[in-house]
Amino acid sequence: MRIQGNVRQFGWALLMSFTVVQGAHAAPANAPPVSYGVDSDTFHPVKAKHGMVASVDAMATEVGVDILKQGGNAVDAAVAVGFALAVTHPQAGNLGGGGFMLLRTASGRTTAIDFREMAPARASRDMFLDKQGNADSKLSLTSHLASGTPGTVAGFALAAQKYGTLPLSTLLAPAIKLARDGIVVNDALADDLATYGKETLINHDNSRAIFYKADGKPYQKGERLVQKNLARSLQLIAQQGPDAFYKGKIADEIAGEMAQHGGLIGKQDLAAYRAVERKPVSGTYRGYEVFSMPPPSSGGIHIVQILNILENFDLTKFGFGSADAMQVMAEAEKYAYADRSEYLGDPDFVKVPQQALTSKAYAKTLAQQIDVNKARPSSEIKPGKLAPYESNQTTHFSVVDKDGNAVAVTYTLNTYFGSGIVAGQSGILMNNEMDDFSAKPGTPNVYGLVGGEANAVQPAKRPLSSMSPTIVAKDVKTWLVTGSPGGSRIITTVLQMVVNSIDFGMNVAEATNAPRFHHQWLPDQLRVEKGFSPDTLRLLEAKGQHVKVMPAMGSTQSIMIGPDGTRYGASDPRSVDDLSAGY
Repeated sequence: MRIQGNVRQFGWALLMSFTVVQGAHAAPANAPPVSYGVDSDTFHPVKAKHGMVASVDAMATEVGVDILKQGGNAVDAAVAVGFALAVTHPQAGNLGGGGFMLLRTASGRTTAIDFREMAPARASRDMFLDKQGNADSKLSLTSHLASGTPGTVAGFALAAQKYGTLPLSTLLAPAIKLARDGIVVNDALADDLATYGKETLINHDNSRAIFYKADGKPYQKGERLVQKNLARSLQLIAQQGPDAFYKGKIADEIAGEMAQHGGLIGKQDLAAYRAVERKPVSGTYRGYEVFSMPPPSSGGIHIVQILNILENFDLTKFGFGSADAMQVMAEAEKYAYADRSEYLGDPDFVKVPQQALTSKAYAKTLAQQIDVNKARPSSEIKPGKLAPYESNQTTHFSVVDKDGNAVAVTYTLNTYFGSGIVAGQSGILMNNEMDDFSAKPGTPNVYGLVGGEANAVQPAKRPLSSMSPTIVAKDVKTWLVTGSPGGSRIITTVLQMVVNSIDFGMNVAEATNAPRFHHQWLPDQLRVEKGFSPDTLRLLEAKGQHVKVMPAMGSTQSIMIGPDGTRYGASDPRSVDDLSAGY
C-alpha cells in the first residue's frame, strides 16, 4: 500500500502562546463542540487548506512542507523532517537513536512502525550493576555501553519504501545540504550546548570537534555550525540506502568506535537490526477512536487505560483546572504507572497483557477505587491483578497531507545529545537508550520510572519506552495527530491533549498551551506547571495529593483537522524555535 499526496502553495506562521480555558466536546451532554480557533478563542492555531507540518525546529518544518510541495505524501515529508532534525536538532533528532512512527491513511488504515533500538548480542542482564550490585547510571548513560543498536535509519527507510512516493535520496537531500552548508545555531541549540554539552559532548574528542570551536567554547546563537562528516554519512545513505548504515562504511565507524572504547555494538548487531511493523493499540473514548503505539512502548496501552478509567467520570462537569478533575486524572495515572512497572516490556520477549490492561471492565474496577475527595497513597497501590488473556529529551513531529494521510513520529537519543559520543568520523551521535532497561528491577531509571523483570536487559531486546505518537479519529476520519517528548511525562502530556480537546472543547492551540500536570505513581508526587489556581492546588493538598510546582513539561507538535478539512497546527510554546507550517 502506497499513499498519495502533492502540493502547490506554501505559507507559514509561528505559534507562541499560553492559555487556560474551559469548554467541552459534544459527547457529554453539557459540552459544546470544539471551536477549532474562532475569533472568540483565546489562542489560535496555524491554519492551512491542504497540508500541515509541526515540529520542534523551524528549518525541519520547512523541509517537510517543501517535500509536500514537490508532490510527496505525509510519509515522505515525515521522513525528510526526521533526517533534517538529525542536523538541526542534534539534542534529540538523530541517526544514532530510534523511535516510533504511527501512520493513518486517508482510507482509515492505521499501522505502527517500531524502530526502537535493540540491545547488542553481548549485552547481559547485570551489565549496569557495580561491584556492590547497585545500578550505576554512569555506565547506562554516558559510557559506550549505554548505546543500543540504532533503528532510525531502518525505520525511515521502511516507511519510505512501503508507504512513501518519493525516492529516499530525494528525502535525504535537504538534510545533506543543511549539514554540508551549515545551519545558523538557534536559541534552543545554543542553550542546550551550553547547558548539557559540558556534561557529555566535551568529554569526547569526536563530539568536541563538531560542537565546540577552536577557543573551546560551544557554538552560540547566530553562529554557523557545519557538520561535514554527518553530511558524508547522509550522502552514503542516499546513495546506498540503509545498507550504508548497517553493513557499509558507517557500520565500520560505529563498530570501530565501540570496539576501541569497550562498547558492545558490533557489525553483526548492525547487520541484524530490523525495523518492525506492528498493530497499533486502539481504544475508544466518548465516541472517538484512539490509536497509539504498542509495546515496546508503554504509551499506547496506558493512554487507552487511563482514558477508559476517565470515561467513568464527568470531567466536563468538573471543568478544566478544577481540583476534582485533576484529582481523578492523577489517581487514574497512579494505577496505570503501577501496572507499567510490572507488565510492560518488549512483546518479542515477554507476554504483555494488552487486552486486559486496555479492557473497559478492568478500567471500571480501577475507577471504583478512586475517591474524588481523597488521594490514595502510592504505597497502597500495587500493579493490578489482571484477568487472563522514554527520555526527557525526545522530539515529536506530526504531518498531515492534502489527501488526509497522517503521520506521528516520536524518536530520540534518550537524554540530551544521547551518550554524547560521536561514532568515529561518521558525525553521528549515539544514543544512551540502554538506560531505559531495568538495570535492576525495582530501581528507578533516569526519569524515576521503576521497571520489573519484563524490562530487564537481554540481547536483541528493545527497551521499554514511554514515547506515544497518537492519532485520534472522529467518525472514521483522522481528527487529531499529536505526541510529545518528556520521558515518563510523555504519556500524561499526550493524555491531556486528548482530554483537553474532547472533554474541555479546546482548539488544538488552546489544548497545547493549557498548563499540565503529571503523576507517575512513584514518587508519590503530583507535579504541576505554573498556571493553575493557588486555590486549586490548596484543594488538591487537602485531598491528600503531594503537589509540587516544577518546570514545564513536554513539547507537543499537533495537528487537528476540522469538519471542513481545514488543517490546524499548533507547536508548543514550551519550546523555542519550533514551527507549525502549512500550505
